[in-house]
This record gives sequence, structure tokens and C-alpha cells, in this order.
Amino acid sequence: MNDRTVTISVSSRSASRARFLAAAKGVKQGHFIVFRKASELAKLLTDNRIGILEAMAGKGTLSIRGVAGLVERDVKAVYTDIRALVDAGVLDQKDEGVEFPYSAVHVDFTIQPKLARVAG
Repeated sequence: MNDRTVTISVSSRSASRARFLAAAKGVKQGHFIVFRKASELAKLLTDNRIGILEAMAGKGTLSIRGVAGLVERDVKAVYTDIRALVDAGVLDQKDEGVEFPYSAVHVDFTIQPKLARVAG
């Protein structure tokens, strides 16, 4: 079984750039899927979509009908969720179906207070 963990995170452009530059120097970074805003990540990772990722983790390429069977949901609803996950780069679209090429997911983000705007 593929034993890779992907980190889904919220990161600034500068932090992503720093990780990219470190990787270019040979420093291992791991596997990341990065969002610019926590709200984008929260919108994507619904309970049903998390269930799809849990069901698909480490199983290779599956048909949408196969995924629907694993999560015991309607094929059309699963298709809509899979499309969103593919569009976000979380799932890979293959000729034979879709794949979540990781065995685990780590979600990492921090919510901080917004800075108050100073009138001026």
C-alpha cells in the first residue's frame, strides 16, 4: 500500500514560495495541497467529501460508481463531490476513474484575528 500523507493547508503566498525554494535546494517538503483562505478549505472539505477521501485513501484508481458504493451514497451526488475534489487538485482524474494517491490526510491551518483597519 502507498504510505504517503498529504497535508492540506492554508498558507500565504510567501510561505508557499519559501517551501518551493527550499524544495528547489533539495530540502524534502512532503506532499501539500495549499489553499489561500481557510474559508476555501472549509467550503471544500464537507463531511461527505471527507468520507470520500477516507474511503478512497490507499485504494488506487476507482470508478465513481465504485466510490459511491464504498460511501453508500447516490452516484450523482458522489459525482458532484468528486468533481469538486478533482477541480481543487485533491483527487487525480485518470482515464479509468479517480484516484486519491495518499494513504492519509493531515489538515493544518491557523485562524488568527483580523487586524483592525486604521482610519487615515
